[in-house]
Order: sequence, then structure tokens, then C-alpha cells
Amino acid sequence: MSFIYNILFAVILAIGGGYFAINVKKLVRNIKLGRDVNRTDNAPARWKNMAMIALGQTKMIKRPIPAFLHFIVYVGFIIINIEVIEIVIDGLFGTHRVLSFMGPVYDFLIGSFEILAVLVLVAVIIFWIRRNVIKLKRFMNPEMKGWPKSDANYILYFEVVLMSLFLLMNAADLHLQAVGHGHYNQVGSFPISQFIAPMFNGMNAGVVVIVERAAWWLHITGILVFLNYLYFSKHLHILLAFPNTYFADLNPLGELDNLESVTNEVKLMMDPSADPFAAPTNPEEVPAKFGASDVQDLNWVQLLNAYSCTECGRCTSSCPANQTGKKLSPRKIMMDTRDRLEEVGKNIDLNKGVFVDDGKSLLNDYITSEELWACTTCNACVEECPINISPLSIIMDMRRYLVMEQSAAPTELNNMMTNIENNGAPWQYNQMDRLNWANED
Repeated sequence: MSFIYNILFAVILAIGGGYFAINVKKLVRNIKLGRDVNRTDNAPARWKNMAMIALGQTKMIKRPIPAFLHFIVYVGFIIINIEVIEIVIDGLFGTHRVLSFMGPVYDFLIGSFEILAVLVLVAVIIFWIRRNVIKLKRFMNPEMKGWPKSDANYILYFEVVLMSLFLLMNAADLHLQAVGHGHYNQVGSFPISQFIAPMFNGMNAGVVVIVERAAWWLHITGILVFLNYLYFSKHLHILLAFPNTYFADLNPLGELDNLESVTNEVKLMMDPSADPFAAPTNPEEVPAKFGASDVQDLNWVQLLNAYSCTECGRCTSSCPANQTGKKLSPRKIMMDTRDRLEEVGKNIDLNKGVFVDDGKSLLNDYITSEELWACTTCNACVEECPINISPLSIIMDMRRYLVMEQSAAPTELNNMMTNIENNGAPWQYNQMDRLNWANED
């Protein structure tokens, strides 16, 4: 009978792992729909970024209370799931607590896992209260209604169930150890479960075994379900925060990238010996489109940013445009980019690997020009993001498209550019009057 359970476990593990692999392949494909950009320079700085920001969570501490709670959940998630290694071995080979040969080390690990499980439960409950009872303002924005709100709560429920099953499994195991039932040898340290185990006193040992086995199966199955749920959730950042911080832009905040084709054109205009009517020496260097109107026009790092977004809202709560009531929400920019990218990916899946024009685009169908022009380019959103996402880079690329492809800049901006062209200054006065300010009486 044990052999059948081992096969069943292997099948469940294969299905869970296989579906996860399929989604990872789809994720990578979608990210690669973006334009190429080189982010392989200065490897030491990139590794440092990843270690400090993704692993060390140094940008989280700007808001100490959620930072502390998040750190507990983060450490708990990482460390407690070391226990998954033992569960997988036990499931495949029919053993029970196979790592118990480590003796005192094993006792320390199990004890630490239990304490962390309780801390995670406390942190998750506080997170739930912040979202659903206190209703912090940054979680109440319009873009957080519907699925985003439900998604955030589902993850919290997942954590509560997984941690509770872990403690219940240990409590039943401890009781069976105490009564000397079957192969339940006395191993491990259970500082929390020892207070839960008395609930099994007087219960038939066979029933307690069923409880322990049910909790064991539900715990590992729940972990596999959680793993595959990540692709559809904002919690994909659990996996993507690391590459996202590694490939983040290392340039100083406020330094925007130039379009090489435009730079070359300006240089050509300033070269007195150049023929202004000559064809480009390398036509391939001339972009088919300036800026971005859809996700395929963005670079792959920007698409990675979209998938990595935690929807925490720190960017939006720090955005001066949003604070003054304007329509712009940097978080919505990232969420819209991900939603459109997912729509494009599903289009490709339905059409056997080829994207068929669906008459939609990121611009207008998801993000409006009003949102784009509300941005002050202050970089507050980039500075605040815990994992170095840059909504500003997407905003600027879409603005470029509006200006350079559609001539759709706001009247105020067109007037300024006309003044610069005619007067060499943003203001509407003659160049001869530019230094009048110095002639004070």
C-alpha cells in the first residue's frame, strides 16, 4: 500500500512541477517579446544590488512596520520550505522524517520552523487587518478593486492554511511519538506543537494517524498549488525580485536614455559637410517606431518589471501627481503593462505561436495620454520601489511615441518646443532680450 502512495506522490509532484515549468517557459517567452537591451555591464554592482535589495530588502526599511512584518513572512517562507526537502524525500521513498539522523541540528531546525510558522501567522493576520479592516489608503486605489484585491487576500489565506497545516501535522506527529505508535519515533523539537498536541489525548491512534497524514498531504499539495498560483499572482515577485534587481538600470536617477537614431540625426544636422538628403548608411539602425505604443515596443527589462511588480503601492503613495488628485498611478502603469502583456501572450497561444493584431494597444486601451502627461518625471516612484522597478521608463517611452509619432503633445509643451526652436529659450520673447534680467536699476 505504501508503494501506491509513493507512486501517487510522484505523479502529483510531476504534475505540479510540469505545470510550473510550462508557465515559466510562457513567462520567459512573454518577457522576450520586448526589445533587446544590454544589461550585462558592471556585474559586481549588479550582484551587489541583488544581494542588498532583493535578498537584504534594504529599501523596505523606509517603512519599518511593514518592513518588519514582510521580513518575518519572507524568512519564514524561505526557511520553513527547507522542510519541503524532507517531505519530498519521504513522499518518494516512503520514509518518515528522513532527516532526523542529524540529531540536535534537526531538533533546532524543527523548533525554528515552528516558531517562524507562528510569527508568519501573526504577520499575515496583521497584513490582512491592514488591508481589510484599517483599509490603508494605498490599498484602496481604483486599480486595486476586483482581482488585485482578491489576489492579495488569497495569498494571505494560503499562508494561514499552509502554516496551520504544518503545525497540525507536527502536533499529531508529536502525539503519536508520545504514545509510541508504529514508526513515529521520538525525534525533533516542537516548542509550539506541544501546546496543540493535547487536543489528541484520548483519541484513537488510528484517527490521529489519519489527521497527521491528511495534514501532510494537504500541506505538500498546498505548496505545489501555491507554486503554480504564483504565475497568476502579484506574488510572482517572490521569484522575479532577484533577476529584476540584477538587471535594473544602474544609471543615476534622472538620467534618461537617448534614442541613438535621433542622436545620430542631430549630429548629421550639425555636420556642415554632411549631405542632408543622403540615405542612411545602415537602414537597419533606423527604428520602425519611435517610442512605445504597445508592449512589444518596450524593452525586455521593462516587461520583467511589469511581471515583478508587487502592487504594494509605495510608488503611487509617493507620486506627487497622484497626491494632487491627478489620474496618474505608477502602480497602475505596471499593472496595465502586465495585463496587456498577458493578453498578447494569450493571443500568441491561440494563434499557434504568432501574434495576430487584435486592434488593441497598451496606449489608449490600457493607459491614457492623460495619465502619461500627468507625470512630473521626479523619479519618486523609482526611488520608492522595493525592488527597483521603473514605471517612469515606460511613461517616457510612451510619451516619446505620442510626440514623435503622433505629434500629440499637450499645447503647453508644443508652445515650449516652438519657443525653443525660434527663440532658443522656453519663453516667448526675442533672443536679443534674453539678458535683460541682468540689467537691474
